[in-house]
Amino acid sequence: MNENERQTISVNLKINSVNHALQIEPRVSLLDALREFAGLTGTKKGCNQGACGACTVLVDGTRINSCFALAVQYEGRDITTIEGLAEDGELHALQSAFIEHDGFQCGYCTPGQICSAVGMFKEFQRGLPSAVSETMTGEIEFSDEEIKERMSGNLCRCGAYVGITEAIHEAFDAEVKR
Repeated sequence: MNENERQTISVNLKINSVNHALQIEPRVSLLDALREFAGLTGTKKGCNQGACGACTVLVDGTRINSCFALAVQYEGRDITTIEGLAEDGELHALQSAFIEHDGFQCGYCTPGQICSAVGMFKEFQRGLPSAVSETMTGEIEFSDEEIKERMSGNLCRCGAYVGITEAIHEAFDAEVKR
């Protein structure tokens, strides 16, 4: 193979409950596979270094920075992007809460913020402590301090953190009452 030819491989990714058969280079990031090959542009490329969280998606319910992940690693796993959170035309509770509480300004970081918050909520439900948790076992209070710590990997250049925190509280409280 000469240097101008690129090796591609077949990768089957299950994204938002839909199987996508992609022909990609082995070194393609999950972020680029989502945006450039699967046509799902809701997930944003921010820093492309894992520092801003704009590319956050859920894999088997766990939040990851998709810019740091190779797409080939996620074959056979359930990948959820911002496009996959709504069900039957109804926004996810966090999507609605972000709108109600002005949890965004420019909106660029919003898909990553929302996916991260969904993953954070699952971590909280499993009782996983954070760096600010007062206890490593038992009941953890879902406080502003906990939210800020758990969401610290997602940056908002516009500074919409108050609205983001309020939206997360509202969605979390609604989920707990179910």
